Amino acid sequence: MPVYGYEVVNTYPHDPGAWTQGLAIHDGKLYEGTGQRGQSSLRQVDLETGELLQRHNLSQRYFGEGITILDGRIYQLTWQSHIGFVYDLETFEQQKTFFLAGEGWGITHDSEQIIVSDGTHFLRFLDPETLQETHRVAVMANGTPVNYLNELEYINGEVWANVWYQDILVRIDPATGNVVGVVNMAGLYPRRGGRDEVLNGIAWDAVSERLFVTGKLWSELYEIRVKE
Repeated sequence: MPVYGYEVVNTYPHDPGAWTQGLAIHDGKLYEGTGQRGQSSLRQVDLETGELLQRHNLSQRYFGEGITILDGRIYQLTWQSHIGFVYDLETFEQQKTFFLAGEGWGITHDSEQIIVSDGTHFLRFLDPETLQETHRVAVMANGTPVNYLNELEYINGEVWANVWYQDILVRIDPATGNVVGVVNMAGLYPRRGGRDEVLNGIAWDAVSERLFVTGKLWSELYEIRVKE
């Protein structure tokens, strides 16, 4: 399968205290979900300056995970509580909760279905209204399961995923689960101070076709271009 490189197009400030779990762009605005019990939040951030524009803190008992935005709503997962939240996009007002079997890791959508990861090699597909699982696919690379699928983003018909503790993005065919490409992200953020400061966070601006990535506790957010 093809392995791609990258080049950095722009660098933006990022809160080094943010345990990044989910990243999304909507109407040019950057949204972020953060983790750790007692620190988990949903945020809207100014892309250019990193300024915090809006924030909703989760209850201390929840460990926040991935986020995605669909039809005026923000969906946010939690790690081991089997609970997800749905918020109003503009006000961050919580509209409802939903049950999620298994762990919650990453979340994205293809405009018709919510797609979630749970730390295994499966992607699960949920109905966006009932939030019930409709089906799942096993993610395989050359016949080998790809575990630890974390933050997700839907980009031009593919699901892109961080793999926990690896400096790669895997590009997945959501119909088959086959990995159709890998982006080698080695060297992106050399100032890592600890083992937990992993690559995590993918945001695709479909309007301007810009790709952004960051990591847990990173002080920078990068706009990158994938190189053939």
